[in-house]
Amino acid sequence: MYRSFLSWRYLVSRPTNLIGICGILVGVGALILILSIMTGFLEESRRTVRGTLSDVIVNPLQGESANGRTISAHPGELLTALRADERVAAATAQLAWAGVITQRDDPEMFQRILADQNNSQLLGAQIVGIDVRGLERLAQPAFAALARSMGGFWPAQPIQDELDASAFLYSLQGDEPGEPWTVAAPNPLFPFASLKSAGSARPKAGVLIGEQLFNQLRMRVGQELELGTVVWDPARDDWQMNNRKFVITGTFRTRDNETDNGRIYLDRRELADFLGQSRRYTQVLVSLKDYERDGARFTLDMRKELAERGLIAAGEDHFGGRQEVRTWEEFRGNLLGAIENERVLMGIMLSLVLVVAGFTIFAILSMMVTEKRRDVGILSALGATPRGIQQLFLMIAFWDALVGGVLGAVIGTWGALEIDAIERWLSRTFGVQIFDRKVYLFDHIPSVVQPLWVGTIVLGAFVCALLFAAIPAWRAARLDPLEALRYE
Repeated sequence: MYRSFLSWRYLVSRPTNLIGICGILVGVGALILILSIMTGFLEESRRTVRGTLSDVIVNPLQGESANGRTISAHPGELLTALRADERVAAATAQLAWAGVITQRDDPEMFQRILADQNNSQLLGAQIVGIDVRGLERLAQPAFAALARSMGGFWPAQPIQDELDASAFLYSLQGDEPGEPWTVAAPNPLFPFASLKSAGSARPKAGVLIGEQLFNQLRMRVGQELELGTVVWDPARDDWQMNNRKFVITGTFRTRDNETDNGRIYLDRRELADFLGQSRRYTQVLVSLKDYERDGARFTLDMRKELAERGLIAAGEDHFGGRQEVRTWEEFRGNLLGAIENERVLMGIMLSLVLVVAGFTIFAILSMMVTEKRRDVGILSALGATPRGIQQLFLMIAFWDALVGGVLGAVIGTWGALEIDAIERWLSRTFGVQIFDRKVYLFDHIPSVVQPLWVGTIVLGAFVCALLFAAIPAWRAARLDPLEALRYE
């Protein structure tokens, strides 16, 4: 009992102990805060990439030969093979092509952007053609109900499109009422519904613009958008420039800056027609029922099965060994690996703060043992054992770690949960942009607090404090009570 009482009295009566407590607090709080932010960056990157690329991506090398047949430029057979696998929840084709915005109807804006080195990249865009089978989604229940009313049966056909295979629906609707989209698509089932633009005799095909690109180019719904690209002309056996006007029907927001600032969605059939039917698709997105369980195995199986059926070229001997079937993690492995390495290195460097706090505790307890020689002698004379004396000084380090660790865990967790709001407040207050949202893939500071990590960091603080306190406590236990009291 005396050990707990005296250790606490020694702690509160000596202000220098606050240095050790503050060191533990700063070390624990900084570790929790930084690791939560780095984990948030990793998870947000994973969520962003997963949302735009789906679980598995299949990129067949169209025109190559495999098992005596040429890989088809039509996705039908490939989609059938993928959808037949019981592990697949949905599969859909995409047609992605590079293009530029050639907005000749607004020459002043066009010239201004072309002359601006910082913003000229806005005119380069990734044009993505997707399938959204809204009419079939609405018609199928109606036909089924009509068939039942007539005593018949309408077989349900699975409808798999971009809404099923990726997070495209989320990018149209979102789930945060406090951050509304600028101009959401009027109907997610018909995002490219044709609109009649001003000065046009007939409706043009609709497109969706990334919200950031929409705002920076000061566009509006119903405005004509002219796009240009290069397409292969078999008649001339050469690449030719092709331009076409579309109508903006709305915006989308994925919270991925790179996507929202440079992607344009339209119907896949319209894009294929724009490209002169030279391409019908470039990749197939596959969503699995349980990616964590089946992702790796499914990818290996499909590489073998699709190659045997001549639907892909096996990939190993083409374009430097590029795989044609990859998980989204393999597709963006460099980015995710870099963030993971940064998190580990940051954790190691910040752990040095706890080591410094441990040295502080060692110095304070060493001085305390020297100053409390008389107290140690009196306690020994009253019957305290060397083990009890040792535990007394170890408990001082225990209180340092307890108070500093708990306060650090509370402050670090609160800071991690509110870091985005704190950064915005600091930026407004001091007029300095601390976190530039244009630099990263997302428009907020993400953070994920993992209770296991918090507990591990606090436990590490206790271990560090007790280890550095062990030598002073051992010295105190070895003091001879007669020697301690000789000159008192």
